[in-house]
Amino acid sequence: MGMLQSRAKIEVEPETGVTFADVAGCDASKLELEEVVEFLKSPDKFEAVGAQCPRGVILEGPPGTGKTLLARAVAGEAGVPFISTSGSEFVEMFVGVGASRIRSMFGDAKKNAPCIIFIDEIDAIGRQRASGGGFQGGNDQGSKRREQTLNQILTEMDG
Repeated sequence: MGMLQSRAKIEVEPETGVTFADVAGCDASKLELEEVVEFLKSPDKFEAVGAQCPRGVILEGPPGTGKTLLARAVAGEAGVPFISTSGSEFVEMFVGVGASRIRSMFGDAKKNAPCIIFIDEIDAIGRQRASGGGFQGGNDQGSKRREQTLNQILTEMDG
C-alpha cells in the first residue's frame, strides 16, 4: 500500500439494521430526512418530475444528540450501505494525503451507490475559512493541508 493510499479507518456497513423507530426524539429532523429516504428508495419517481437527489445533508449539534444514530437510521430506512469515518482520519502530516483519502472514500461510495457517507467530527478538517481563502488561525502547512482536504470533499460532493 502506497503512502498516499487510504489507510483511514472507513467502515462500510451493507445494512445498518437501524430505523427511525430506534431514534428517540429528533422528530423535526426525522421528518425532514424522510424525504431523503424516499428519494433513495424511489429515485425514478422524483427524477420523472425533474428533481435531483440531494448530494449532501449536514447534521449539526453538540456531542451526544444522536447525529450518528440518525444518519444510520436514514441508511437503514432507505436500505442503502452506510459508510462512516471520522474527520480526524483525514488529518495527516503530508500534503495531499487527506485529499487522496477523500477521493478513495468517495470512490468506495460510487461502487456502493446509492449509499450514505457519514463523516463524524468533520470540524477536524472543516474549520471556518478566513476571508483571504485560508483557514482562521494562520497560513501554516497544517491549515493548507486541511483546506486542501476540505476542498476535495466539496469537489467530490459536487460530483
